Amino acid sequence: MSYKSIEICAGAGGQALGLEMAGFDHVMLVEYEKDYCDCLRRNRPFWNVECMDVHQFCGLPFKGKIDLLSGGVPCPPFSVAGKQLGADDERDLFPQMLRLVEEIEPKVVMIENVRGFLGKKFESYRHSIISRLVRLGYNVHMQLLNASDFGVPQLRPRAIVIGVRTDIFDTFSFPQPIPKANLDVGSALYDLMSAKGWKNVDAWCRQANQIAPTLVGGSKKHGGPDLGPTRARKAWEVMGIDGRGVANEAPDEDFEGMPRLTPRMMARLQGFPDDWDFGKRKTIACRMIGNAFPPPVAREVGRMIKQVLDYASIDSKSTKEVPLWAVG
Repeated sequence: MSYKSIEICAGAGGQALGLEMAGFDHVMLVEYEKDYCDCLRRNRPFWNVECMDVHQFCGLPFKGKIDLLSGGVPCPPFSVAGKQLGADDERDLFPQMLRLVEEIEPKVVMIENVRGFLGKKFESYRHSIISRLVRLGYNVHMQLLNASDFGVPQLRPRAIVIGVRTDIFDTFSFPQPIPKANLDVGSALYDLMSAKGWKNVDAWCRQANQIAPTLVGGSKKHGGPDLGPTRARKAWEVMGIDGRGVANEAPDEDFEGMPRLTPRMMARLQGFPDDWDFGKRKTIACRMIGNAFPPPVAREVGRMIKQVLDYASIDSKSTKEVPLWAVG
């Protein structure tokens, strides 16, 4: 069975793609930035993409008609890379997500954010969000998931909040790590790094035998594309990758030194399929990729949500059946 979903803060489509793989049909994707909207429409022309401020999006027309409301609300309010202002950050869209939960009354809610959201600093704010979901009639589950446990060659820890409406039998559990899912950077990128016949690719591959640090996307205020601050660049350097910038193409045959990743390499490390088109502007493409939610992780969480909805659907049908002893 397929189920209807609405997603806010859809970004470049990582979460939406993963949920599509899990069996969800997107009734609407809401995204504010035009470049991201163009990316979504370019890759999935049949998706209904509304390029608008989520503050202006009203969920009342969808009340009781949606199975899943999801969203990766902006992470800067809780990220160590930002100022960690939490509820005081104007980019905090948790209030809008909660407003839409109240308006739409979806069967399940899925919210994704950075590890920092689970920190002690935000304990009070986190409790207020959970309490609001409970008052709206949801059982709440919360856990930190590492992308590397689900076939993504990058650690990328993410906080996932799931709300299951209390009139549905709550069978939800978070996905278990996939055995032998860990894939190192060298193995993941070997074919892309060797695309132009780079003679040192084998030696590089042996050096890059680790999981990548978390890719960063930054904001519009961030400068040109790179792989993050000094600490992150040092981690990339250990794997023989120059994190000070992003390349346009793979190393030439006689290239010496540390290669830089291309946007396509970054996208693969984020779990996107190679045909996902981020456009030709490198800085914007890298920002979209770095800010994305890995599709394989969204797929696995989506499959667990779908199990809840499958069970609820079966349970609903069974309760409507007339028992044999009542016939005649």
